[in-house]
Amino acid sequence: MLSNLNTVSMKQHRIAELAKRSPELAFTSLSHLIDLEWLLEAFRRTRKDGAVGVDGQTAADYEANLIPNLQSLLIRIHSGTYHAPPVRRVQIPKPGSSETRPIGIPSFEDKLLQRAVLMLLEPIYEQDFYDCSYGFRPGRSTHQAIDATWKHTMDVKGGFVLEVDLRKFFDTLDHGHLRTFLQQRVRDGVVFRLIGKWLNAGVLESGNVSYPDQGSPQGGCISPLLANAYLHYVMDEWFHHEVLPRMRARAYLVRYADDAVMIFELESDARRVMAVLGQRCSKFGLTIHPEKTRLLDFRRPLLSQDKSRETHESSTFDLLGFTHYWSRSRSGQRVVKRKTMSSRMTRSIQAIDSWCQAHRHDRLDVQHAALCLKVRGHDAYYGITGNGESLKDFRFLVNRTWRRWLSRRHRKRKLDWDKFNRLLDRFPLPPLRVVHSIFKQREAKV
Repeated sequence: MLSNLNTVSMKQHRIAELAKRSPELAFTSLSHLIDLEWLLEAFRRTRKDGAVGVDGQTAADYEANLIPNLQSLLIRIHSGTYHAPPVRRVQIPKPGSSETRPIGIPSFEDKLLQRAVLMLLEPIYEQDFYDCSYGFRPGRSTHQAIDATWKHTMDVKGGFVLEVDLRKFFDTLDHGHLRTFLQQRVRDGVVFRLIGKWLNAGVLESGNVSYPDQGSPQGGCISPLLANAYLHYVMDEWFHHEVLPRMRARAYLVRYADDAVMIFELESDARRVMAVLGQRCSKFGLTIHPEKTRLLDFRRPLLSQDKSRETHESSTFDLLGFTHYWSRSRSGQRVVKRKTMSSRMTRSIQAIDSWCQAHRHDRLDVQHAALCLKVRGHDAYYGITGNGESLKDFRFLVNRTWRRWLSRRHRKRKLDWDKFNRLLDRFPLPPLRVVHSIFKQREAKV
């Protein structure tokens, strides 16, 4: 397996070098790189514990006859006889909304082949994508997008923030425009036909198969790259080549998949972009959400020696689970801070509440171990510099929820706070922890 990894890495490195050296080049010969070793590496990188697709085949089933299965797949790829089965679609609730989000579940072999094609395309597009794009890219994360937003707002002293919300982006992605975008970089017939088969594979839902002419089903590993490629041309390239040269002052874009904010130093620049953004998106079949897309004045509030006479707090905006707002640092200076969005906090506590209710009769040590994992998991995402108060609030709410459900284990014996605090001495929740520190990042860069 190590030799497979080395061989695949060398091929990817050569693709990346050629893509970087020739930014206008459209690759016409890529599929020949997909051989048995490539598919073995794709199999290694494919999740084995995911839900099964329409054929009901698990990863263990496929692995039981792995080499013959991969050899058969290889023949079908290069002969053009591979058939993409319909994607099994399930609806999951959107957090904090009555709406649902459709998730597509491909068959395991389809997941494997999508991974193999992703391994071909990623080295190309990683040379093209801009630094402002953070979603679903190797070596990039939500916290990097959040930190970039913090840095840009501090650079322009808050400025004017344009929150961009694309209505049902993954459902309305236009296949024709996507093919046009992809052909600028990929013209290999085998690869292009495979992508076309996935776009037209159909969707199985409630026993019926439909064939939508737009959209990219969320769930397959190729979908995020296709989405990034689409928005690279629609938004990122437009912003850098057409918007920035026309700005009178500094402006920045931060995008994580279809979540984006634009930060402007001048209000006039922000309003000019907002006036044309809807037209730009509609040109490529996308719709700006009229209520969630908004321009806000995020300029730094003026300081006053008399706190009672300070100017009112500026507006706040949300991005990737955090609310950005102006506050005071320990030295008394105005700084942009981030805290857990109230809706995310509510959602997390509701999940804890449901768990405590279902497991209130479990042993205390079992409950404690599970709650510790949940608290550490919360910290792993929300434990950023400046969010200490929200983390403390979360622990208090977890304790309150736990005590409430422990009190309901018996009809007569209630667990008051004194008894519960003694219990916490024996079963304490993990201490507050800042996992993502901007100070550590600065030290690492130095």
